[in-house]
Amino acid sequence: MELRLYDTLTREKRPFVPLDAGNVRMYVCGPTVYDFAHIGNARPVIVFDVLFRLLRHLYGEKHVTYVRNITDVDDKINARAARDFPGLPLNQAIRKVTEKTANQFHADVAALGCLPPTYEPRATDFVRPRVDGKADMVTLIKELIARGHAYEAAGEVLFDTRSMPDYGALSGRKLEEQLAGARVAVDAHKKNPADFVLWKQSSADEPGWESPWGRGRPGWHIECSAMSAAYLGDVFDIHGGGLDLIFPHHENEIAQSRCAHGTRTMANYWLHNEFVHVEGAKMSKSLGNFVTINELLADWPGEVLRLNMLKTHYRSPIDWTLKSVEDSARTLDDWYRVAADVHDGKLSQGILEALSDDLNTPQMLATLHGLRNGDLGAFAASLRFLGFLSKSAAQWESRKQEASGVDASRVNALIADRTAARARRDFKESDRIRDQLAAMGVAIKDSKEGTTWEVAR
Repeated sequence: MELRLYDTLTREKRPFVPLDAGNVRMYVCGPTVYDFAHIGNARPVIVFDVLFRLLRHLYGEKHVTYVRNITDVDDKINARAARDFPGLPLNQAIRKVTEKTANQFHADVAALGCLPPTYEPRATDFVRPRVDGKADMVTLIKELIARGHAYEAAGEVLFDTRSMPDYGALSGRKLEEQLAGARVAVDAHKKNPADFVLWKQSSADEPGWESPWGRGRPGWHIECSAMSAAYLGDVFDIHGGGLDLIFPHHENEIAQSRCAHGTRTMANYWLHNEFVHVEGAKMSKSLGNFVTINELLADWPGEVLRLNMLKTHYRSPIDWTLKSVEDSARTLDDWYRVAADVHDGKLSQGILEALSDDLNTPQMLATLHGLRNGDLGAFAASLRFLGFLSKSAAQWESRKQEASGVDASRVNALIADRTAARARRDFKESDRIRDQLAAMGVAIKDSKEGTTWEVAR
């Protein structure tokens, strides 16, 4: 079976061939921890968790290295720290902000059923040269200057985009056609409008590190170049992230890394997931449809959110709606009811084949539905492989009941009374009890095997 992945750089789906099958390496851009992660941030976490699981199955758990960073130095973090902790020195305030938001991120993604990455470096630990000799930002910048790819101007160090003939290949933007965008500042000291900051000065009330260019802090892009090289080397297998990172972030990562290391590439495969819209509209605070993972977890189990995300192929946009989440919840209720206590199966080959086709999760779900009506052992094993069925059927039902405040013993007693009423053909009483249960938020279903119930969502 051949794993095929769509590479944004070559714009084709092609066979995955690792540089070293004994050490398959993947880097994914993680959160900038200035605020709680929103549902759009959850998509790459879930998508690349599935790929991580697949790679571990294909090459062995000990032979896959997954790095997902945390950006804890950023102007948005500085602003949030000054706003939330005005009485503290900025460095202490920044630490409070980043610790709180990073801890919440870890709790949220764990609830989504995601495995922890192999390494999770923080940007602030890779600014200056390290005792262990791992790559750092200051050393990379010095190397770029020495190789003629960067220059000092007006207290900054900037990357010279014209020093790289094929700059723009990932995004398809030719340098001469580029205009200054929202994230590309046009300043008189730049040689070219597209040149971007590697190092900038810090004022006395901003976080900073001593460097050959004075006290300052790194630009956004150089952070990931340093952290990926630190754990994965100058060239590695897969670099992932959201579609919004293609330009300028990933484009500039490629430029820095290739020019600093003198390599022809940075990563052999570039994977990007599409956007998440909410109820048919782009998510934004102004529209009132901006929702965090943590807010959703207050209403839904994490596995429901995980399933809802995987129903759409990662390279297609998602319209996140209440109806779609409700449908996913009903599906999970069914899966838990029939498979949570089954432990004697093996992972389905059909699931592997679907995922090996560029993470074709819609086909994967179609295969799961087939297994649900056939091989329950393979069904249960496949669900666990995919990050589901973390609880027993009783634990799942108990969580639903606790979340809704439903008294299970009271429900069971009413169902027994209704069953007795039906047996004596007292249908008026039977209907009254059904209505009473409905008012309690309980839906019942009659079958030849008897009456089952669940908390209505």
